[in-house]
Amino acid sequence: MASPLLRVTGLNVFYGDAQVLWDVGFEVVEGEVFSIIGSNGAGKSTILRAICGGFLHRTTGQVELAGVRIEGATPAETVDRGISLVPEGRGLFSTLTVRENLELGAYAKRARPFTQQTFKEMTELFPILGTRSAQLAGKMSGGEQQMLAIARALMSKPKLLMLDEPSLGLAPIVVQGVFETIQLLKKQGVTILLVEQNIHQALSIADHACVIKAGRITMVGTGKEVLTDPEVHQAYMGSVK
Repeated sequence: MASPLLRVTGLNVFYGDAQVLWDVGFEVVEGEVFSIIGSNGAGKSTILRAICGGFLHRTTGQVELAGVRIEGATPAETVDRGISLVPEGRGLFSTLTVRENLELGAYAKRARPFTQQTFKEMTELFPILGTRSAQLAGKMSGGEQQMLAIARALMSKPKLLMLDEPSLGLAPIVVQGVFETIQLLKKQGVTILLVEQNIHQALSIADHACVIKAGRITMVGTGKEVLTDPEVHQAYMGSVK
């Protein structure tokens, strides 16, 4: 079996005196989509923030990227080492243009020399961004903004792309486009860690997945194993087949 690109071991996170993650651990293999599913408040986004570093008050455990421990790194250092996060809500600079948002995504030392080349690649991947490069990000539709947020994250040339609720607030037809984009990125060799409440979609495209409940991982398996698990089905998907 291939060595994991990302290995999380014994991750515990506290907000003040309140513990919100307990002994979380999983591995993400290079080139796969790994989905984290669970209900609102289960701790999904907290896992991503803990991996990024610098966002949480108190964290213990280990985070390794390509065999190198990175826990304790600042967010800027984490990006330089090859992890990029598309946060819930996208986090775009609404008063800057599409081009300016993309160029800011390439601020990392490892990506800066390739800014123009990567910009061209992103406008080929997302043609709408090329035709609207001078438009303000805040004037775009929700789906277009999500494409821009993903492209901006890719501008840093990450080893690992983390997506936090990429379908949130989008119309069903746009959601389908987002998941098609994720599958395309996987085919291009991008390793993806996906947090998503659209559980059926997230598990359908996942190579592996885990279920988190009240801050603890309760199941890890292939996407298909988790998707067809009776308890997961009953708890999170109701009548979805």
